[in-house]
Amino acid sequence: MTAIRATTTTAVRATRAAIQQSSTTTNSSTRQFTASARTSASHGPQYDPPTGWLFGVKPGEKYQKEGWETPFFYGFCGSILLAGVAYGFKPDTSIQTWALEEARRRLEAEGILEDPQKK
Repeated sequence: MTAIRATTTTAVRATRAAIQQSSTTTNSSTRQFTASARTSASHGPQYDPPTGWLFGVKPGEKYQKEGWETPFFYGFCGSILLAGVAYGFKPDTSIQTWALEEARRRLEAEGILEDPQKK
């Protein structure tokens, strides 16, 4: 019984010592998980301080487009136009259209409704 108590006491003391040592060396809320120094993954400062001019262009100066703006504009507008055309020509797959056509077929098969193709 004393051997179990001694082992438990030793484990508790070791845990308390580890906690106390970590809390005295670093703050527990800012403790890092790595031993290497923290490095930034940027390629320089990305923040442009405000100049007070709209889009950073002073009055009287001509705006110079960046290289990606023209292909982006035509690609974006072209894809929107293509999607609109495709949406206009998509087949009607609603349940109401199907039910109307099915009812018309059944009424024509029973002879209640005349076939519009025979006229």
